[in-house]
Formats: sequence, structure tokens, C-alpha cells
Amino acid sequence: MTDGKRRIAVIGAGPAGLSFARALAGTDTEIILLERQPLSALSSPAFDGREIALTHRSVRSLCDLGVWPRIPPNEVHAMRQAKVLNGRSRFAMTIAPGATDQRPLGILVSNHLLRRALFEAVHQQSNVTLRTGVAVDQAQVERDRVRLKLSDGSILESDLLIAADSRFSQIRGQFGISTDIEPLGRTMLVGRVRHEADVEGAVTEWFDRGRTVALLPLDRGLSSIVLTLKSADADALSALTGPQLDRQLTQYCRGRWGVMSVEDRLHAYPLTLTYAHRFVADRFALVGDAAVGMHPVTAHGFNFGLAGAIRLAKLIADAPDVGDNQRLAHYATAHRAETRPLYQATRALVGLFTDDRPVAMAARHAALRIGASRPTRSALRALLMQPGEH
Repeated sequence: MTDGKRRIAVIGAGPAGLSFARALAGTDTEIILLERQPLSALSSPAFDGREIALTHRSVRSLCDLGVWPRIPPNEVHAMRQAKVLNGRSRFAMTIAPGATDQRPLGILVSNHLLRRALFEAVHQQSNVTLRTGVAVDQAQVERDRVRLKLSDGSILESDLLIAADSRFSQIRGQFGISTDIEPLGRTMLVGRVRHEADVEGAVTEWFDRGRTVALLPLDRGLSSIVLTLKSADADALSALTGPQLDRQLTQYCRGRWGVMSVEDRLHAYPLTLTYAHRFVADRFALVGDAAVGMHPVTAHGFNFGLAGAIRLAKLIADAPDVGDNQRLAHYATAHRAETRPLYQATRALVGLFTDDRPVAMAARHAALRIGASRPTRSALRALLMQPGEH
């Protein structure tokens, strides 16, 4: 840079972009966060229905970043065990912590609280400049810098450009990065519900005919429900309100948790899986969902985004040139090694457990019985805790 500073531009002030910026706190790197949304959407994000399942690794990272103390303790909920069910069968494969491990499987925190805590921490950083209500129209590398043309007509130059602008990133294609994009034709409906049954801190993942239901415990008689349906069915359910919605939701769950009632409303998210063919290019890197857009069934989207953002920040923190291609390549190799196996395993899992043909229903019931064996259960527990936990 002509002014002698190390400068990084980050597109997207969501969890991944904010985590990356926070991981570079205290360095001599100037970070410019570019966000389409207004400042109010970042400083006071609205409840969006989503509860994030955090691994212990992610909790430690958030503590290290000084973010965790900003989460209200009464909004932190433990996942003590997980149960996986298939169809109408009452058999459940149970996954619990190891006999010598007193920790829960993971921790649940609302997405909007994580976003707010990350923003509050980053907003106080002296090396961060936040520009809201602005988008990047064009980006190109010119010798040793990236030149950005912004939607307000201004020009910005940086040593490195980070795309953290969601799984539908508008900028990665300008750097020649193609992406596997797989719309699933299904929609995830999420929200908080009251129910009669006491789930005692157990997360339930239930693969039923034509739907997948996850129940995430928050408090006695209160959980977050994640209902995945064909998009047309999700639209029909979303159109209901009040007692009609409560009755239909109870029926969808076959009364397994008794009478259910929605606290506010259900939030809809069409499901699309994405995986970028490359994570880096010349003076350019992808983090968060822009690199890997996971299916929510294994709940690792936020965890992978956080881990990748921190990994990249550590690799370039002391680099004379933050856009050094060798360090970017190290990030890409490590992040692909961590994410690709679980991404592929998740696709296979979703394929089997959303296939309603009789032969598939029988196969997944057999898979759950096999999964209940001690060695397999231990492997599944390790998978839920994410690589690198041990």
C-alpha cells in the first residue's frame, strides 16, 4: 500500500467476517468491514429463530476472542445428550458424553445474541473501520493490491480481500472461483415452541416420512424446533397462525412431545448446500458460508466458519504481506482438510435419511441399530464434537 499500512477489506459483517476481524485485534493491520445492511441491523440484530449449536472448541475460541462474556448466562443452554429416531419407531440411538467426560455434548446460543456479542467486541477495536449500507460492485487485483469499486462510487484499495458474504457470495466468481451449489427443494422452519413433554436436555433429531424434525432444549417445556419440509409444505405451514399453526405443528410431530404452541412465529430458510472449488485466489480468500455452506443437520456451519476465520487470521497476523499467497494456500489446505469429509458425510446422511422409499426406511433403521453399538456411538460423538476437539 502506498500509505505503508497493512490493509484488509472484508465483505460481510456477519459472524465469519466479525470473527476474522476480532482475531486480528491488537495487530497493526487495518481492517475495513463492508456491509450491505444498516448499522442498526448489526448493533441490534433481531431474533431470527436460529439457535446455534456450539462445540466446546468454539466456546473456547469465543472466550479467547473476548466475545463469550458478552453472552447473557441465562441464554446459554446445555445439550446433555442427543437422540436420533427414524419414522414411527420408538427406538432411539442415543449419543451422550463419554463416561469420564462431565461436559455436555455442546452448547446452544441464539444466533442473534452471538452476532450482537461479536459486533460489540469488534466495534470497540481501534484497527477496524465499519462501512455499512455499501456493497462491492467490482474487485480486481492490480499488481500487489486489490482495487475495489463500491456501490457508493468510491474506490478502496487493500492488500487482501476477504469474502464473508454468505453462501451466495457475489464476489467469488469475479476471482474465478466456481462453486458446487445444490438447492435441496426443502425449507427449514425454525422457532421457539412450548411443549408438554420434558425433554431433559436431550436434543432430538427425528427423520420421519416427508419431514425432518429437530428439537433443541432451551428450558423446561421450551425448545427450539427445526422442521425441514418440502418447500411447498413449508409455505403452507408458514401461512398458518395462532391455534391453527399450533395444531398443525403438533400433528407434524405426531404428538411425540404433547401439545405444542409457537412462541412467536416460524422463520423460513430455503436449504441450499454450497462448497467452493477453491478457498483462495491471488490476494483473495473465502471464509464462513462463502467457502462452505453446510446442511444444518450436523449443526457445524457456525463452528466451521469460526474455526476457518481464526485459522486464516493467525496465519497472516505476523506476515509482512497479509496477501502472501503461500500463507493463503496453507489456510486453504487446512480448512479443506477439516471441512470436506464432514461436508461429504453430511450429504450422504441427508440423502439416506430423507429418502422415504421402504428400502431406504429399512436401511436407516438398521443404521441406527448399528449406530447404537459402543464403537460407532463413540465415533458419532466425536463427529458431533468436530475434528480437533480432543
